Amino acid sequence: MLALLALLVGCADGVKLVQEQENGGVVVYPFKEGQGPLLSSFRTQAIAVIRQKCGERSYDILREGEAKGRARVVSPLEGQEEVIHERRWGIQFQCR
Repeated sequence: MLALLALLVGCADGVKLVQEQENGGVVVYPFKEGQGPLLSSFRTQAIAVIRQKCGERSYDILREGEAKGRARVVSPLEGQEEVIHERRWGIQFQCR
């Protein structure tokens, strides 16, 4: 039960547009170790953010790879702390 709660809390951040230029940017999202970044459910959301940014135009993915992750301390139960290490994947894109 604790592992499930920690897993849900660890992925609560979702997709973020972390760098935005006029014609592109960088989107990052969390992924699980065993699943990998390409099968993450957040990848679909990341592509939706890219499509929304580019509007009617198509886009090119310029580069993608592991981005800087983060470590967070969560307390699922009073008096207990657990460190969650979150891995993140980044997609740099350019609108056409």
